[in-house]
Amino acid sequence: MLDYLVEWLQCPNCHGDLRWQVNEHEGAHIEAGSARCKLCGADYPIRDGIGLFLLPDLPRDDLWQEVDSALSKFLNSSPEIERQLMDVPVESLGPADQFFRAMILEERGDFHLAAEAEKLAMAGLYTPEYRTCSDSQVNYALELVRRHQGAVVDLASGRGHLVQRLADLKDRPVVASDFSPKVLRRNRRWLKHSGRYDRVSLLGFDARRTPFRDGVVPIMTTYVGLPNINSPGELLVEIRRIVGGVFIAVSQFYPPDDAFNRHALEQAGRETMHLKGLALDGFASSGWHVEVVNLCYGPARPTPAATVIEGAGIDGFPVAETELEWCVLVAS
Repeated sequence: MLDYLVEWLQCPNCHGDLRWQVNEHEGAHIEAGSARCKLCGADYPIRDGIGLFLLPDLPRDDLWQEVDSALSKFLNSSPEIERQLMDVPVESLGPADQFFRAMILEERGDFHLAAEAEKLAMAGLYTPEYRTCSDSQVNYALELVRRHQGAVVDLASGRGHLVQRLADLKDRPVVASDFSPKVLRRNRRWLKHSGRYDRVSLLGFDARRTPFRDGVVPIMTTYVGLPNINSPGELLVEIRRIVGGVFIAVSQFYPPDDAFNRHALEQAGRETMHLKGLALDGFASSGWHVEVVNLCYGPARPTPAATVIEGAGIDGFPVAETELEWCVLVAS
């Protein structure tokens, strides 16, 4: 994490000030050290350049860790399956298997071949309209960021789909965040490989209880990150507390009359940010003024399961074909 963040951060547990111990620097990055709360005594480590501000009392499912661990364990115990996944032309694989191959290549440090495999996978996993709408929202969000001053904190960054574009702006620092140390370590390797690490910080925290001081974040972004946060509760209130400027959220919404997908979302506790009416009500009740801009519509289908790694899937939703409404929410 870049050292300017020392002034931005506080204890996510009690909001107390932090006492910092820096053990290793790499340029402006704090690579190793710790922060200890002066009030409650909680300790937060910095490892491999990643500040970890996770709290043990918030339930969450680290699917990145689960998938990666299960995939590695499975391939280690099944050398023939690994050969079928890794030692054949990538074009001969189905899109889900191409994606899993990309994950393995990343773990092995071959980001060039990983990017090629992931590009092929995206073309098979998602409809052309889905990808066109996604690209349109990202480009629109970047243009909005250019109109504002200050650092950008990207919420629930996942594999960094938006972060890599933000880092290319080069005129401001960026914070990539997630509650998964696993995906943050992957992003650090990728950022170093691509030459973007010097302007990006990596922070591990839960969006429902962040380590930022009140109003300190000038610009917050997210790429379809809000629907993936379990039991969101007072999530939007917490984000409202820390954002002093603008919140730019690339979003996708299911049709209100899509009963089949809505039932599945409700069963998973994911409906709040996947349904436009509920999401906008949540923003309004949390004190936000929201504009819905750059609307785009396109069909979405359940992503195909893998065949080499039999039955393994990529996305949980949609569970049935539907038409998604894409947009950017601009909240202030």
